[in-house]
Amino acid sequence: MVLGFTLLLLFPMGLALYMSLTDWPLLGDHHFIGLNNYREIMVDKMFWRVLGNTVYFTAGLVPLNIVLALLLALLLSKSLRGIGVFRTAIFVPVMTSLIVWAIVWKLMYATESGLINQLLLMIGIKGPAWLYNQDLAMPAVIVTSVLKNVGLNMVLFIAAIQQVPRSLYEAAKLDGAGRQKIFFHVTLPMITPTVFLTVVMTVIGSLKVFGQIYVMTQGGPSNSTKVLVYYIWEKAFKLFQFGYASALAYVLFFIVMILTLLQWQLRKRWVFNESDA
Repeated sequence: MVLGFTLLLLFPMGLALYMSLTDWPLLGDHHFIGLNNYREIMVDKMFWRVLGNTVYFTAGLVPLNIVLALLLALLLSKSLRGIGVFRTAIFVPVMTSLIVWAIVWKLMYATESGLINQLLLMIGIKGPAWLYNQDLAMPAVIVTSVLKNVGLNMVLFIAAIQQVPRSLYEAAKLDGAGRQKIFFHVTLPMITPTVFLTVVMTVIGSLKVFGQIYVMTQGGPSNSTKVLVYYIWEKAFKLFQFGYASALAYVLFFIVMILTLLQWQLRKRWVFNESDA
C-alpha cells in the first residue's frame, strides 16, 4: 500500500509541482522559471473566464442534484412492492459510461433530429440549438450531469432516511405534527451528516467536470462552457504547455481544498451531531 501510494500519488503530485515551476514544452529542454506560471495565471483573462464557467456549473449542478436526490429518496424510501425497480432505474445511469451517456444526450440535443426538439415540435414549439447557444449550452450540460449522477446521492439519502429512529416519527405524530413539520424538524436534521457528505462530494465532482464538456461542446460555443479541467487539458495536450497546465492543476487543487475546508468548518452550524443532542 505504501509503495502504491508513493508511486501512484506522491510521486506524480511532486513531479506536477516541479513542472508547475518550469517552462516544460513537449519537445526541447525545460528550464526553471519559479512562480512565473502562477503570475501568468493571475493575469490570464481566459483563466478567469473558465473559472467563472466552472463556478456557474457548480452553482447550477449542486443544489439541483441535492434537491432532486432528496425528493427521489423521500418517494422511494418506502418498503413497497416493486419499489426496487424504480430505484434501479434511477441508479443505472451512475454505472453507465460517462462518454456513452454524453454522446446519447448530445444526439438528443441535436437541433433538427434530436429527440428533445422532435418532442417540442409535436406540440408546435420549434426547439433551439441547445448546444450551439451561449445561454443554453451550459444549462443543457448541467441537466445532463444531474441526471447522470443523481442516483448515487439518492441511494445515500435513502439509507440515511431508513436509519432515522421510528420513535421520533411516532413522537412527532403524537404532538400533532404534519408531514411538512416532520420532514423539516425530524427527517432533515437527522440526515444532515449525509447531506454534508453528498454536498462535499458533489462540489468536488462538479469542479472536476471534463468528460461531458469534451464530448458535448468542446468548450463552446464561444468558450461559454469551457471549464477549468478542460482548460488544463487544452494547455497540456493541445498546446503542450505542460508547465502552465501543471500550475493550473495546482490552482484547482487549492480551490478544492479551500472549499472543502470551508465546508468542514461550517458543518458545525447545521450538521446534527448525536453527541450534542
